[in-house]
Amino acid sequence: MKKIIAYTILAISTYSTAFAQKDSQAKAILNQVSQKYRSYDVIKTDFTFSLNNQQANIKETQTGTLISKAKTGKYRVTLYNSAAKPEVDKEIMSDGKSQWTYLKKDKEVQVSDADKGGDGLSNPAQIFTMYEKGFKYLYTGEQKIAGKAYQNIELTPEDDKKAIFKVKLTIDKVKKQIYSALLFDKNGNRYTYTVRTFTPNVPAPDATFAWDAKGHPGVELVDLR
Repeated sequence: MKKIIAYTILAISTYSTAFAQKDSQAKAILNQVSQKYRSYDVIKTDFTFSLNNQQANIKETQTGTLISKAKTGKYRVTLYNSAAKPEVDKEIMSDGKSQWTYLKKDKEVQVSDADKGGDGLSNPAQIFTMYEKGFKYLYTGEQKIAGKAYQNIELTPEDDKKAIFKVKLTIDKVKKQIYSALLFDKNGNRYTYTVRTFTPNVPAPDATFAWDAKGHPGVELVDLR
């Protein structure tokens, strides 16, 4: 009996140590990703965004472009309604204080306070740094995709009331960059961002991150602040 107890304690201790090692490994990987991302003044990415909900029989895919200034919280997201012939479907931009959501089809732009504590849905740039606050993280292994090595990390929010209850990150091991992020919400939705290109330090004047009313005549402004 004493031997069984001793072996059980040893097994628990070994498991706890392994878990801690994985956790510290995840933190080290994420720190490298975050530091590299923040080392750039501006980044531009082309990405694919998909929404899947099996219960509701929903499966949608869009392409998009993100321009982000990590140090100032400024960003611009453009979603297109077709990959073959890209046309703007929706744009979200923020100057760090206000956020504008332009719905082209509805000829409407909604303005609200900047979303600084979001879940990465309105601002894909948050997938590069979202782990820094309010998440637990665990390294779950390595995989090969098209001959390249990628590291997998799973995030879970410390607040179980959050709509997003799990995030799976796939990270390019060599480039130290996010390759994809899969977000799970409590309504059965699965949101996937896959980064297709990553270009640092592109020119981006401040006007990039603010609504241009003169350039969009006939668009109704809806103030949600």
